Amino acid sequence: MHSELFHFGPITIRAFGLCLALGFITALWVATRLSAHTSHRTPDALSTLVIWMLLAGVAGARAAYVAEHWTTEFAEPSGSGYFMALLRLDQGGLMFYGGLVGATVALAVFARIKRDSFLGLADLLVTVLPLGHAFGRMGCFLHGCCYGKPVDTAISVCFPRFSPAWHDHVACRILPESAAYSLPVIPTQLIEAAGNLILFALLASRYRRWADRPGLAVGAYAIGYAALRFGVEALRGDPRMPVSVFSISQALSLALAAFGLALILRARHRPDLQPASTRSR
Repeated sequence: MHSELFHFGPITIRAFGLCLALGFITALWVATRLSAHTSHRTPDALSTLVIWMLLAGVAGARAAYVAEHWTTEFAEPSGSGYFMALLRLDQGGLMFYGGLVGATVALAVFARIKRDSFLGLADLLVTVLPLGHAFGRMGCFLHGCCYGKPVDTAISVCFPRFSPAWHDHVACRILPESAAYSLPVIPTQLIEAAGNLILFALLASRYRRWADRPGLAVGAYAIGYAALRFGVEALRGDPRMPVSVFSISQALSLALAAFGLALILRARHRPDLQPASTRSR
């Protein structure tokens, strides 16, 4: 765990923020490369769209995290710094599904203004989304948040004193306050990062073949990520908001999988859309 990487005077470079930035830059670069061979979209247009989605996504992700953890982290006012605590993005605290909703709204607005295909843009962006998400989860691991259940296995890790896992274990009285490390926990952050990289590789390998089926990549991503997240949630050890027998993210995963299946069925039953160059021959 290396939450704080560098110090430049009063400025602190944190691992979580740096990983988010690297994920954003890498995903944008790959999206530009994919788009150059399959569409009319320019790098400048894609950069503008991704910036819109990044800002809306971060806002949605933070709002969802605060709502989910309101009673455990934010319900009790803490003086003049209370409002700022709600905005401390540099210390982690983002819920992916909230960010997905915020980014989708930004995408819809952009597509309408530019009169572009919503599903065409969405197919491109969900192809590179798992790549950026993998960087984000590695940032979670370096910060120590989103950790797994306390289980002593060959892949388990112990986070240091004052980490989120250590704090929660002490609060639950399963660890003495004098302990130097948390209990061994499953590194769910790295498991999800690896799953996202696999999902990215699969989507990127099929992107050009699916270009004539708008929505097919979105559907495949929705089902793939929903399955990954549902499984990882079962291994998470940090506080989770329950929805019946599921966590809130598992419930949202089920809804996302159903949405993805509907999109795939829609895309597969559309007539073949051949490129203009093919039709003219």
